[in-house]
Amino acid sequence: MIKNKLSAIMGEKRIKMSELSRMTGLSYQTVFRLYYDKTQSIDFCTLSKICWALECDVADILGYAPD
Repeated sequence: MIKNKLSAIMGEKRIKMSELSRMTGLSYQTVFRLYYDKTQSIDFCTLSKICWALECDVADILGYAPD
């Protein structure tokens, strides 16, 4: 199972959803869905923008945990 750790990273960096939306150019709704893990997939472009804004790696945002 893939684990989404976006909310934890944003909490550590004290970045609000609205701020991440502004920094990345992504819609607030997109950030909201990712933050609350309400999505089934993520676009590579979206992931790239988030990594750039948070100055992190993909592995910091997504992790794998066996079922």
